[in-house]
Amino acid sequence: MADTPKRDKPWIFRTYAGHSTAADSNELYRKNLAKGQTGLSVAFDLPTQTGYDSDHILAQGEVGKVGVPVNHLGDMRALFDQIPLGTMNTSMTINATAAWLMALYIAVADEQGALRTALTGTIQNDIIKEYLSRGTYVFPPAPSMRLIKDVAIFTTTELPKWNPMNICSYHLQEAGATPVQELAFALATAVAVLDTVKASGEVTQEKFGEVVGRISFFVNAGMRFVTEICKMRAFVELWDEITRERYGITDPKQRLFRYGVQVNSLGLTEPQPENNVARILIEMLAVTLSKNARARAVQLPAWNEALGLPRPWDQQWSLRMQQILAFETDLLEYGDLFDGSEVMTKKVNALKAEAMEELKRIDEMGGAVVAVESGYMKQRLVESNTARLEAIERGEQVVVGVNRYLETEVSPLTGGIDSIMTVSEDAERNQLERLEAWRAQRDPKAVAATLAELKRAAVTGANIMPPSIACAKAGVTTGEWGWTLRQAFGEYRAPTGVGNAMRNDVDGLDDIRGEVDRVSRKLGRRLTFLVGKPGLDGHSNGAEQIAVRARDAGMQVVYEGIRLTPEEIVDAAREQKAHVIGLSVLSGSHLPLVADVVARMKAAGMTMPLIVGGIIPPEDAAAMEKSGVAAVYTPKDFELNRIMSDVVRIVERANGVSNV
Repeated sequence: MADTPKRDKPWIFRTYAGHSTAADSNELYRKNLAKGQTGLSVAFDLPTQTGYDSDHILAQGEVGKVGVPVNHLGDMRALFDQIPLGTMNTSMTINATAAWLMALYIAVADEQGALRTALTGTIQNDIIKEYLSRGTYVFPPAPSMRLIKDVAIFTTTELPKWNPMNICSYHLQEAGATPVQELAFALATAVAVLDTVKASGEVTQEKFGEVVGRISFFVNAGMRFVTEICKMRAFVELWDEITRERYGITDPKQRLFRYGVQVNSLGLTEPQPENNVARILIEMLAVTLSKNARARAVQLPAWNEALGLPRPWDQQWSLRMQQILAFETDLLEYGDLFDGSEVMTKKVNALKAEAMEELKRIDEMGGAVVAVESGYMKQRLVESNTARLEAIERGEQVVVGVNRYLETEVSPLTGGIDSIMTVSEDAERNQLERLEAWRAQRDPKAVAATLAELKRAAVTGANIMPPSIACAKAGVTTGEWGWTLRQAFGEYRAPTGVGNAMRNDVDGLDDIRGEVDRVSRKLGRRLTFLVGKPGLDGHSNGAEQIAVRARDAGMQVVYEGIRLTPEEIVDAAREQKAHVIGLSVLSGSHLPLVADVVARMKAAGMTMPLIVGGIIPPEDAAAMEKSGVAAVYTPKDFELNRIMSDVVRIVERANGVSNV
């Protein structure tokens, strides 16, 4: 009788979660852990991610929407109540304020009596990709890199099992990156971080090897199944080569490419959302089938994320997919299934060669930071995303249920508002009350003293972590920590990647350009379209693609990037004499933000039409249209040329320009 194959340990099962309040999120975490989840993945709300307290003007409507609000140590205590941090593996998706949330986490662990040397987990702490895709950056690139370095050096010494940086190519793919760009841009970021650590002179070569060994990656897996497997194998080989040849790392364990994965959310569809279950499963296979390039941790989106916030049941469904693959199949009983495959080897080598060519190009221009500041990387991503969307529009890239096989039965899974989860209107108000009570009970002298020490460290170059932990224990808030570092480092607005030059190679625009020209003549000047991103939502892909297509259609486009207040958007529309305003909101805060813009427009006597795009439930779209919004677009509206035609007609109708 043959011996039973020895099974590998499964990867860590995670679900990316957090919403409403710390207490609500804690309840969700404990339920998921009871269902067999083996690690936590914390989503923070946008004010927390960008260093604002919940009562800041920019936080209006954003509190608890895309994650949990954490304003101070009390919130962090509530978030991990009854969860022993000494034995939990925690991933925290936080970047600009990573040092602060890490400080709060350490402070809670200290309170629980957990040894810092026992803490295991990952903090994302990748600012570069925030400038390129997700938009939750705060500070300029140089001080941001310094903060990453401080966290890496501190945790390598005090928390040796912790991953101080999760270099994140996930959002690069969401922003349109090709597999080659995902490889090259992520590795360029890793090189920039390690170069910064090495140049600091703060670590010995031995300690530097430990830093290299703790760097991890957070990747994306899309629907091009074979390519994604090859991409992961290419990542493994390239990282081994870079760490050995560029940095002289001799320990093979320190050269391991260690990564977690969230499979692609960009490809989840609003039409026929039940198809997303198959997509999620196929994408998970791409990062689990190849043993030599298998993910260390996996978190899967829910099938209905293109509709809104998933319910606990939806997250459970995604967790069960992982458990079925790990425990019901024989996958973990065998070695790598693709070693020796000529097809795989050829594709891996091709990806490596192209990625190395792109890496060389970035290196020659001065590295990832320069490539961000110059707009090079952002422009390349916008171009790639444009090409992807155009291929879908033309039907060259098939998306089942979207541009082919549109016929469908009515889904029993999407019956009304209960098919997604909504954040209670009381959550924000209650959070503000708790924040006010927190400020009232702390020692103001201790707060002032620790903030002064924090600013001193920021200005002098001392490691930011010890004073941040002291701030956490003294009761400092997220907004106070963020404001102190804003004073020291300044703020930053990254390039948008949306150029001014109109392209001439876009299919199907001739008629639309003719209509834009005709209406512009009737208006007496070029039809002007202001694209705005109100609030703290930094997911700018949709806004960028609308701006690019409007530009290519011949419109005058005003797009100033992310994180604008409704007041700034209305003021810009007045100053630029916009004929139409388009708002993009993907964070679930569309109702209060749109209502604010509408109220300000009315108060200013502005009558130009307003259109809105985002992940917007039908009942919310109906409410906005009733309030005066001219049109609402959601992810199902992928035909950008049709949207451009709508914009021209909306402007024409609003200005009484007849078709003569």
